[in-house]
Amino acid sequence: MSGELDIAARAALAEDVALRAGALAHDYFNRRDTLHITAKRTLQDMVSEADQEVETLIREALTLGFPDDAQLGEEHGLASGTTGLTWVIDPIDGTAPFLAGLPGWCVSIGACDAQGPVIGVIHAPVLGETFVAARGQGARLNGAPIRVTDRLDLTTGLLGVGANDRVSSERVGEMLAALMAAGSSWTRYGSGALMLAWVAAGRLVGYVEPRMSAWDCMAAYCLIQEAGGRVLSFPQGEAMLRPAPVLGAAPQSYEQVRDLTRLTDSETWGPW
Repeated sequence: MSGELDIAARAALAEDVALRAGALAHDYFNRRDTLHITAKRTLQDMVSEADQEVETLIREALTLGFPDDAQLGEEHGLASGTTGLTWVIDPIDGTAPFLAGLPGWCVSIGACDAQGPVIGVIHAPVLGETFVAARGQGARLNGAPIRVTDRLDLTTGLLGVGANDRVSSERVGEMLAALMAAGSSWTRYGSGALMLAWVAAGRLVGYVEPRMSAWDCMAAYCLIQEAGGRVLSFPQGEAMLRPAPVLGAAPQSYEQVRDLTRLTDSETWGPW
């Protein structure tokens, strides 16, 4: 189990690997017009050879360092392990802005055990920012400690919002209307993982998305918890393979966002 594992060594490796993966992704970013692009579920859900090659780099490096850990990645699926720890990998979160030449994308490497997030590393190469956290060790941005905001709330700060075709546009509209009626200002910046990291850094009061994959949120969940915030538990075991509701926020805003969005209400959003 992870309590017997060297979490500090794994976090250090994850940070090093994220930087190397970010350098490879940034190289692809600089020649993105030459990339081969295909659609996955829909035309809005794109993948390029950059996503696949960056995930391969990450997986190979983690396997070399800790071969008995499980791995779950967006592009190459689940590889089982025996230690009780699962690496959760998104090689390029924000593929659409990446392919459009926008800076709002990142490399996300997280790890979890039966109790939830253990390690979180998010590296945004274009922005020059690296977020790192490990259970019980706090959260850092470029080496400096970070905390969720304690001075802004839902009416004075910004709330990050994400949505996709896994939920109906009508329900998303109702969610946004409820948030705005409560006096909230919301924003979207291409990468859900990066916006969640900004919650940990105190830039956003929270982030909410009705259905999100584990690889999009696991690293940032660790960041938020270590920065003093609250997160909605993500399912573990086989359920981790399916999209689920995601919420991370500063403590003073968490319950209000949860209640306004009715995030865990299956009658509102459907089963998950």
